[in-house]
Amino acid sequence: MDKGALMSQDPGQSGGGGGAGSFSSLRAYGRALSQTPRRLARRACAATAPEEEMSRVRARSGASMARSLRWPDLVGLGLGGMVGAGVFVTTGRATRLYAGPGVIVSYAIAGLCALLSAFCYTEFAVDMPVAGGAFSYLRVTFGEFAAFLTGANLIMEYVFSNAAVARSFTAYMGTAVGVDAPSKWRIAVPGLPKGFNEVDLVAVGVILLISVCICYSTKESSIVNMVLTAVHVAFILFIIVMGFWRGDVRNLTHPADPAHPGGFFPNGVGGVFSGAAMVYLSYIGYDAVSTMAEEVERPARDIPIGVSGSVVIVTVLYCLMAASMSMLLPYDAIDTEAPFSGAFRGSDGWGWVSNVIGAGASLGILTSLMVAMLGQARYLCVIGRSGVMPAWLAKVHPKTATPVNASAFLGLFTAALALFTELDILLNLVCIGTLFVFYMVSNAVVYRRYVVGSHTTSVATSSDERPRRGAWPTLAFLLAFSLIALSFTLVWKLAPQEGRARVGLLVACGVAAVATVAAFQALVPQAHTPQLWGVPGMPWVPAASVFLNVFLLGSLDRPSYVRFGFFSAAAVLVYALYSVHASYDAEESAALEGAKVQDEDCKV
Repeated sequence: MDKGALMSQDPGQSGGGGGAGSFSSLRAYGRALSQTPRRLARRACAATAPEEEMSRVRARSGASMARSLRWPDLVGLGLGGMVGAGVFVTTGRATRLYAGPGVIVSYAIAGLCALLSAFCYTEFAVDMPVAGGAFSYLRVTFGEFAAFLTGANLIMEYVFSNAAVARSFTAYMGTAVGVDAPSKWRIAVPGLPKGFNEVDLVAVGVILLISVCICYSTKESSIVNMVLTAVHVAFILFIIVMGFWRGDVRNLTHPADPAHPGGFFPNGVGGVFSGAAMVYLSYIGYDAVSTMAEEVERPARDIPIGVSGSVVIVTVLYCLMAASMSMLLPYDAIDTEAPFSGAFRGSDGWGWVSNVIGAGASLGILTSLMVAMLGQARYLCVIGRSGVMPAWLAKVHPKTATPVNASAFLGLFTAALALFTELDILLNLVCIGTLFVFYMVSNAVVYRRYVVGSHTTSVATSSDERPRRGAWPTLAFLLAFSLIALSFTLVWKLAPQEGRARVGLLVACGVAAVATVAAFQALVPQAHTPQLWGVPGMPWVPAASVFLNVFLLGSLDRPSYVRFGFFSAAAVLVYALYSVHASYDAEESAALEGAKVQDEDCKV
């Protein structure tokens, strides 16, 4: 932590009582704004130590979260968080618009990418079992600004995906009861732009109900999730069996309309990777599991099993579900709103299956919403602890041991978004935000392993005095490798499909990537070896994760990047106008108080 800088006040700075210094009056805020460049230079790269995240920073929440979860709870939360949301929401669009029957391969690619990223999350979560997930991991590695930008994307990712999933609940619940729900249960509002003109009160009700549940108790929420997930997995197996039984292998290669491209990969390999980028939304539930680390009884044992195990199980289920759906209907006849239940709708004697699938999907969506909303509340809670957002978001209720304020705030925000906004508008921005966060965590785990001082900083040590041997070689490697991955992606996307030049450039980029990792491994020694659990195959595994995340980012369309750019610019503006000053005041106050609280409930 940048304590040396924090001990001296800015000229004219009024006392440091938490956030009172910079925001106590308009005059004080004006002085703070005039000092923005100095504060940015001082705070943007200020990194905390893991032990500080688990002690003084954690103490800002007041009451502690109860350590009551074990690995079966985490596996159940992982399954509940992933199976249900993405597969029922994104599969239809990815199949019809991009991958065709090759969506099976898309899910396998996305699953591999998720598993590699899951290893990176697990190393951080075991070593630093706090609720902040990627936000905390980047804060102790790259500093406050990188963590804030990532945290903003995390909150955006969860809020948008939860709103999208809640709206899809309306469609599947309607299927379960035999009602055309999108037209019957949504209220059209004349005068609003298309995509924002259908009010969905069912989605709002579901979000508010789950918000109340997660405010009550984490352990009880986990038990409810386990029961719902077990029933939902039975529905998933039913869908798979029915798909293979009633399906036709011919549908894997023949479209319904002969004018459309045929084959297993109707849009080529590029379509498969575009589909992988879209279905990657299906895997965001595992990072929600990592946010539960502060409530896990034995992190070193339970987190690796819970995170990685749930990703592997879910990948197998997804591939089988995608195969069954592709066999039921030609890819160009799939319903993008409710692909699985729609496959049986209108089938002679089999319409009841559509109702069963609708009920199962509705149940799965409820479980995924519960897990995602548990995770997003903990992210926002820790962001509040850091001082870059209002401290009341960090408060943990002493009776329920849950972050009630963060849960309620995000529940209301998500409900407001789900009320109006259509599915496709939400999903494009979620995909790019998810991939960006996973990309950052993969880079962070390499940096932390190879840079002295990135993991051993004491609370009283100034960031300017910390040893940083290996920082520049590691940063140079991460930058060079990302550029190579970007070059490969651009060649893949922009070069003419036919010709040897494209193949030669792709091979050259691949060789350069392998050589760069090999040279880094040979020349730069590791500065830190995890005591409890570490990513295997360092630095190859996180490098592969970086490469795949960059490649999948390159598969997204231009409007996604435009939206992402506007959102990131807005986040930077919030940081410069509010967060850096609130953080400065909070850390100044903490430096004067010097309070520390140890996490006595955590076991190895």
